[in-house]
Amino acid sequence: MNSIKISARHCCSAAALALAAMGAQAGPLFGSNLIVNGDAETDVATSWLAFDGYARPQAVDYGSNWVLPTQPGPANRGKRMFAGDGARTAGYQLLDLAGTLTQPLSFKLSGWLGGWASQGDNALLYVSFLDRSDSEIGHAALGPVTPADRGNATGLFYREVSNWLPVGTSRLMFSLSMERQGGGDNDGYADNLAFVLDAPAPAELPEPAGLAWLALGVMALAGRMRRRAPRA
Repeated sequence: MNSIKISARHCCSAAALALAAMGAQAGPLFGSNLIVNGDAETDVATSWLAFDGYARPQAVDYGSNWVLPTQPGPANRGKRMFAGDGARTAGYQLLDLAGTLTQPLSFKLSGWLGGWASQGDNALLYVSFLDRSDSEIGHAALGPVTPADRGNATGLFYREVSNWLPVGTSRLMFSLSMERQGGGDNDGYADNLAFVLDAPAPAELPEPAGLAWLALGVMALAGRMRRRAPRA
């Protein structure tokens, strides 16, 4: 089963990631994708950090060595998609809500995941809901999509899950991992990854004085975090 050990390291790229993510997420909190560069179209190095001992997911062009534009995948696919880089691939993003959620909010996690023919290489998208002490109080996951799920076809296949963000959530951690089970390349694939929060009913909107938690930013102190591997 695809799993990763979360051992986030503090490095100089964390500050760059924080700035890039804050700029990318300056738009509305509700109804917008909160995963930075979920479509692999921009620089992966400034949008995803690597876990200790793992390579960062790479962005590759759709083509003959990966997934052809004519093979299964999103209709609105861009030029690139995510693929694994070596046998051990796992990257993450941290999103700080700058406060603690005091009411549940509904969300949708979606994305396209897949692999190559009958090979077992696969991708997993995992979201940790963290409280103020950085303990996981809930999670959501997509994948892996197995060769049987794909009918042994090369390509990407849509998956989604909807649920509620629990009260007490202060941070979100998005983790993308790829597992190589055969062959030379890590053919765990992903594209068009999205995490969207639904707006609460008007009567449940927080007062202006309580809007501080809407200020989003990626935690630059990721090196302080060490926790168990999320498992599907």
